[in-house]
Amino acid sequence: MAGTWWNSAAWTHVLVALFGMGSWISVNSLWVELPVVVNVLPEGWNLPVYLSVLIALGSVGPLAVTLTHHCAPGWLNERLVIHFIQVLAVVASIFLAIFWSQVVTVAGVPRSVPFLLLTFVLSLVCCTSSVTFLPFMFRFPPQYIRTFFVGQGLSALFPCVVALGQGVGKLECKMENDTLKPHYMEENFPAQDFFWFLCVMLTISALCFLALTRRQISVPASKQDSPKPERGTAEEGEVTRPLQNGGTPESDDQVEPEKVTPRHALWTMRNTYLLVLLGVSNALTNGVLPSVQSFSCLPYGTMTYHLSVVLGNIANPLACFVAMFVICRSSLGLSLMSLAGAGFATYLMVLAALSPCPPLLGSIAGVCLVVVSWIVFTGLFSYLKVVIGTLLHEAGHAALLWCGVFIQVGSLVGALSMFPPVSIYQVFARSQDCVNNCTSSGITAS
Repeated sequence: MAGTWWNSAAWTHVLVALFGMGSWISVNSLWVELPVVVNVLPEGWNLPVYLSVLIALGSVGPLAVTLTHHCAPGWLNERLVIHFIQVLAVVASIFLAIFWSQVVTVAGVPRSVPFLLLTFVLSLVCCTSSVTFLPFMFRFPPQYIRTFFVGQGLSALFPCVVALGQGVGKLECKMENDTLKPHYMEENFPAQDFFWFLCVMLTISALCFLALTRRQISVPASKQDSPKPERGTAEEGEVTRPLQNGGTPESDDQVEPEKVTPRHALWTMRNTYLLVLLGVSNALTNGVLPSVQSFSCLPYGTMTYHLSVVLGNIANPLACFVAMFVICRSSLGLSLMSLAGAGFATYLMVLAALSPCPPLLGSIAGVCLVVVSWIVFTGLFSYLKVVIGTLLHEAGHAALLWCGVFIQVGSLVGALSMFPPVSIYQVFARSQDCVNNCTSSGITAS
């Protein structure tokens, strides 16, 4: 009975989701905790700039993995690489919880060297996960790819929920000398406790991956992802065979692209279009829009900002869950979906550009529109990414490797493209707390 429970499909889905959660939870946690650490570390509000650069430098990890796959096919042991980066992430999070507030004097200037160094290590791990976690999932049937993306959604949701419980960003407007001034409330627990939470989450993810490599999975023929007989035969050779050893092939060579699917089968017009669409989606969701979320929401109030963040992060795993049951295979349908998501993204960019005096400021309609836009935008592109990952799974192990590459490249390009206008040229203007930012425009802010 215990063996049946251990090898059940439901338990496998739980393990895959928690494994996927560990992919980007480190970087997401660092961004969420920024309002707390900037008040302690000497870099202050220049810290987001450093964080963006360090995440960009973390791309050296996926670059090394991709070059190794290209130059020495079959040489890289995927499972060992994943074990290594997971252990590295757990160790880095432990040191982060202990030493995050330590300051070192460099050239006569105080710098948060431990925090920045450990941030780079965690960024390296997250970036490398894009080109290792997804290819590993080729050992599983396509439905588990969708569960993996649900887990990636949880990597954004969990830190956000904990940060809300921590009370990040809460303030009160108090009258001092006939002037309203912001008073920021103390957090319910300190940053080191938040980083210990991150350590626990990374440990859980690592243990779930270890369990996935040691479990036995059977895939009934009646539960294959597609009922088509011709595809069923192909999947039996490509997916079921590696799982007959309990999901742990004797050698990673068994799932190398040359031995699973012909090289020319990957770079079809449709697969290339899907990869480009995936890159653009991740550029918007992981780079462009998050960079201006505060500008688009904070003029409407801190509650609007928190609602947008929380409900958007809930929409992510929810959309991935929907994709477990409903898959749109039409390129036209995916294109229309991406255009709709781009429409909401454009609206949010316009709000950010007009900050601190966007349209409908001080009205319920304005608040509802911005919150709904963030929910729909996040949900549409989350669903899109899961569907593309599922379709590329059918093209073989190499397709999932390139899926991870385009996810990472898209996220990197999106983040770097927003760095100059946000951090250097100050194109977007922040609204000041407890101040009517639009008096000259005749607009009354609530």
